[in-house]
Amino acid sequence: MEEEVIGKAYDGRLMRRLLTYMRPYKAPVAISLLFMLGSSAVQILGPLLTKLTIDKYLVPNAHAGRLPFDSWLSANPWTGIGQISAIYLGAILFGFVSDFFQTYLMQWTGQRAMFDLRRQLMEHLQRLDIAYYDRNPVGRLITRVTTDVDVLNDLFASGLVTIIGDVMMLFFVLIAMFRLSPGLSLVLLTVMPVVVLVTIAFRRAVANSYRRIRVAVAKINSYIQEHITGIVVVQLFNRERGSKDEFEKVNREHMIAFKDSINAYGWFYPAVEFLSMLALAMLLSYGGWRVLSGAMTIGVVVAFFQYGLRFFRPIQDLSDKYNVLQGAMAASERIFKLLDTQPGVVSPETTVPTPPDGAIEFDGVWFAYKDEDWVLRDLSFRIEPGETIAVVGHTGAGKTTLSNLLLRFYDIQQGSIRIGGVDIRRMNLQELRRNFAVVLQDSYLFTGTLASNIRLGTDRISDDTIERSAEQVNLIDYVRTLPEGFDQPVRERGQGYSTGQKQLISFARALAHDPKYLILDEATSSVDTETELRVREALGRLVTGRTSIVIAHRLSTIQRADRIFVMHKGRLRESGTHQELLAARGIYWKLYQLQYKEQEFAAAG
Repeated sequence: MEEEVIGKAYDGRLMRRLLTYMRPYKAPVAISLLFMLGSSAVQILGPLLTKLTIDKYLVPNAHAGRLPFDSWLSANPWTGIGQISAIYLGAILFGFVSDFFQTYLMQWTGQRAMFDLRRQLMEHLQRLDIAYYDRNPVGRLITRVTTDVDVLNDLFASGLVTIIGDVMMLFFVLIAMFRLSPGLSLVLLTVMPVVVLVTIAFRRAVANSYRRIRVAVAKINSYIQEHITGIVVVQLFNRERGSKDEFEKVNREHMIAFKDSINAYGWFYPAVEFLSMLALAMLLSYGGWRVLSGAMTIGVVVAFFQYGLRFFRPIQDLSDKYNVLQGAMAASERIFKLLDTQPGVVSPETTVPTPPDGAIEFDGVWFAYKDEDWVLRDLSFRIEPGETIAVVGHTGAGKTTLSNLLLRFYDIQQGSIRIGGVDIRRMNLQELRRNFAVVLQDSYLFTGTLASNIRLGTDRISDDTIERSAEQVNLIDYVRTLPEGFDQPVRERGQGYSTGQKQLISFARALAHDPKYLILDEATSSVDTETELRVREALGRLVTGRTSIVIAHRLSTIQRADRIFVMHKGRLRESGTHQELLAARGIYWKLYQLQYKEQEFAAAG
């Protein structure tokens, strides 16, 4: 699985590309870095003020080093300590303000950058051709826009800033310590080789558990998406217990992987804490000996204790953020792989206008969805303007493929498809598809209202056009029974509406867009006989004055066609009117005997 690939903990190429999303927000980032610099500097000031208080007032030492503002302080102990306390309080308040603005600005910037990235991903997904979705599960693509982008937000809003802040803190602490006492600094650093070894072991353990967590999360997302989408089938066949047991296995993988991650964190922090305490104990021994010998002041030792605590905390944070950085690199690699995927079907650089009303021609068309598993073989025919063609054939004969190719959801391997004498590969994709309306067997409704589902974002379709279209497809009587009419809410996938009602809404949608070409792909196969009688008249209105291709299932639709195309194993085997094909006693006659004759008797009855 793609989620199993973790990649490098840091990839400069990916990081540079990620930082391009921060470029529009350079000013907030720069201000945030300034606040971070100020906050880090303030962290250094505290131990120095403690040293000054001890060496100047509590245990006066004439050999103690002086600070820049030492001369400003009063010689009176009470007044001087009060002045230092005021400086300390001011530093704390400045640190609070700096941390607030730095956190606020980076969180704001991170959210804006991720907003831009999500928008770019969504726009890109809508440009990709249908073949891409044939190869990639929907659950995985949803993960790219949601979970993976959230991982990057963690990097931008907190991880990256924390890493920079921790590095700055370590830098300032080291400078301050070596300025105070190189000897004590070296004592403190003697435990660093062990800390490095512990950190390396921690990173390896976390990397392994993180990989397993990512794989488990991907499995959980895929499983949930599949079983919630197919919940009707699950409940219909009493698969609830089996699904629960299968999900428990997937969920347990995630739990075990997460427990291993918890174990790694569980021993890492105590180990670093133990090493830091060991270093402080060494500081106490060496520093105490130096104080007793008169070579060092008590204030220096106390300041070093405080710096020691500040020194090991960033090391713990950096090790923790390693996980965030590694996850961000893996997420960005997957996201950029998606963004770098170019659609296979695009408009040419120089387009030819779509003819206003031209004939549809298939000329020697060969097409396969994969390799040379041909679905259409040397297919040729011509549909005149205004003509209604019915296409029939066994399952897998290539009927639906005709509409997919006409709309350029896929490109053919050989031959050409022309409209008005112009190859559709020379036309602008949006202009081409704007001339078509398609009514599918499985009508898809979006969350919104009835009106928005008929209009589908086309502003030129007025409310009057929507009402007129609903009336022409015999939907208006149903709409008038609804409390809110055309403003009646529609839930996900049209839940609450019957198959027939959704089909009528699809017919109204097609009619409202007033297409030049109409494709009905098994559009009445899911409609009951009573509902079909209601839409039969609507079909007559739909096909009037426009070229229509009806991939047929119901006999009533077939008989109204000007011609009938009989597809068999990817070839056009027969063509003619209903009566002509029956008289020929070929493939159509056999289909009629098997499928359509019974329908004819039912319709007549």
